Amino acid sequence: MTAPALTVRGATRRFGARLAVDGVDLDLRGGRITALLGASGCGKSTLLRMIAGLEPMDGGSIHAEGRLLADAAHSTPPEARGVGLVFQDYALFPHLNVAGNVAFGLKDRPRAERLRVALEWLETVHLADRADAWPHMLSGGEQQRVALVRALARRPHTVLLDEPFSGLDRHLKSEVRQTLMGALRAAGAAVLMVTHDAEEALLMADDLALMDKGRILQTGVPEEAYLRPVSPAAARLLGEAELLAAEVRAGMATTAFGPMPAPGAPDGPAWVMIRPGDAFVSTEGAAATVVDVAFGGPFIEVKVHAAGQTLRLRTTGSPPSIGEAIRVALDADRVRLYPRA
Repeated sequence: MTAPALTVRGATRRFGARLAVDGVDLDLRGGRITALLGASGCGKSTLLRMIAGLEPMDGGSIHAEGRLLADAAHSTPPEARGVGLVFQDYALFPHLNVAGNVAFGLKDRPRAERLRVALEWLETVHLADRADAWPHMLSGGEQQRVALVRALARRPHTVLLDEPFSGLDRHLKSEVRQTLMGALRAAGAAVLMVTHDAEEALLMADDLALMDKGRILQTGVPEEAYLRPVSPAAARLLGEAELLAAEVRAGMATTAFGPMPAPGAPDGPAWVMIRPGDAFVSTEGAAATVVDVAFGGPFIEVKVHAAGQTLRLRTTGSPPSIGEAIRVALDADRVRLYPRA
């Protein structure tokens, strides 16, 4: 694997008595998109601002391309870091047209070259025909694409995206995402995308970093993080997840919805983490009672009750009736087991 384009070690930021960023380590690699996923207030935007040079460090260090960018005693100015930043609100300059916005960071070059480079970048996101337009004339998706190529035009080693799709509707998100991913990969920069949207992170990222309460819980490729979360908190960042009380004895975990293998797990109380798609109706499953049914478009979500516990599962076809007795089984290859303190 190639050396990281940017490394964060022990990054710490305090606001009074509160630790907003608590000893974070993170590697960003050229040509790869890393999604920093966490709930609002977990510290992810503060970490992004520390990397950009907009927030000081109380501890730790940030290095890029063999040089120190920041630590508790030193901070390279944002414009000298080689880092491109795309703000959540895009922050286009209203007094400059589209080409002028993209060319803004190229002031050290002749005017004709600045315009040529700007047009080349606009071509990569299919906006060359909007070069003379003003920011207020653009749609949200168009503004976002302009903000991205403005950041890329300076050829930064790292690009930071702060909640890049939060202002777009669902249909536009999908369309813009594909265009942006193409431009980002073509640029070859290391990319850090801050988001609270699990679907967005899973679809876009080459690497995931899951953040909670100022700390990184888990890093890795999206499939690994989704299928093998290290904790219930990590699991919940990537989608709906419920915890069932279980008791482990001799390599088997017993739950209200039946047993499941637990090889290597210590005897005693545990939690079984399960997502709605990981339980199903089965004639060989445990007895349960339907307590709620909801239509979800391509699926029916069914809430069932057994032995004092409830569970949601998804099915297709004719929905069961509330009060109906059914049998439910767990997908042992998908659920996860955690010790219960």
